[in-house]
Amino acid sequence: MAYYHPTTLSNFLLLTFILSTSLASAVVPPILDGLLENGNFEEGPKKSHLNKTVIIGKHSLPKWEISGIVEYISGGPQPGGFYFPVPRGVHAVRLGNEASVSQYVKNLKPGSIYSLTFGATRTCAQDEAIRVSVHGMSSDLPIQTLYSSDGGDTYAWSFRAASSVVKVTFHNPGMQEDPTCGPLLDAIAIKEMLPLKLTKGNLLKNGGFEAGPHVFKNFSTGILILPKRQDLYSPVPGWIIESLKPVKYIDSKHFNVPLGLAAIEFVGGRETAIAQIISTEINKWYNLTFTIGDAKNGCSGTMAVEAFAGRNSVKVEFTSHGKGWFKNGSLKFQAVSERTRITFYSPFYHTRLHDFSHICGPVLDNVKVVPVAN
Repeated sequence: MAYYHPTTLSNFLLLTFILSTSLASAVVPPILDGLLENGNFEEGPKKSHLNKTVIIGKHSLPKWEISGIVEYISGGPQPGGFYFPVPRGVHAVRLGNEASVSQYVKNLKPGSIYSLTFGATRTCAQDEAIRVSVHGMSSDLPIQTLYSSDGGDTYAWSFRAASSVVKVTFHNPGMQEDPTCGPLLDAIAIKEMLPLKLTKGNLLKNGGFEAGPHVFKNFSTGILILPKRQDLYSPVPGWIIESLKPVKYIDSKHFNVPLGLAAIEFVGGRETAIAQIISTEINKWYNLTFTIGDAKNGCSGTMAVEAFAGRNSVKVEFTSHGKGWFKNGSLKFQAVSERTRITFYSPFYHTRLHDFSHICGPVLDNVKVVPVAN
């Protein structure tokens, strides 16, 4: 029988613990939820790598690779009478025609879903767009509609990681007369979308919208969640945006939310709908309950949210004064198949009472479906 001195045994156990911990951390990357490296562009190029505002050199923007005419912008008044809003900091990049910025993102889990949150706004043309690409996946996101009058429009776009390292690219596909004309990017973050589980007492997943994209802490006007045709993997897990316009994901830090950390705001009127498909038993009755209201963001007027389930529907109306009032709605329905689509949509368009260029709408939260006892 071998004998180990207590000190030797202690050192051996300590070494074993360190090795096992190191191996575990190497196998399972940490959960990502934050800015990309220099994701807010506050670390700028050297003065010798700038021609006025145009960045010279493929690798002159720290942590990023650039192509084409990319400008390094400071927020505020610009030559020629322009004003560039940079609400989340001081600096941003402007992508000229066919220009792009790229970064390799590491420590991803192959097969997992990740969501990119980024601040983007057009600067010149009505038809500006921005193309987001990640290794074989890409989507052209229209940014011609300004939802926030202060330049704070924020978007989310999701992808499935094919490997532990992916190249994320933001590209301006437009062909404007002015080669420097193009969208601004002022902050980019990433978040891992963890698998959803059903919660007790609810047949819906993520009914409170607690799972969603990264929210910028220092400034937020909400996050625009794009229709499914532009984003295959929803940044709000469990839910499908099946409409022409986006919905807005709002958080309780910057908005008045009925319950929990987040909710959905309908900012596209009758062009916006959100849905989820659940498992049901044919001919069985269910009760759908939900909360609607306003986000305390100055959005006022007669608002309504319509809910659809099976062959049944209900329209819940209320008058908003923009001060954060909420009410509950419900719909009893009978399942006609083993899969039932639960859909919500708002039939009206709204803007802020004292800011007609800021688009807003009713809020949806706390959605539940439960079987009705016989």
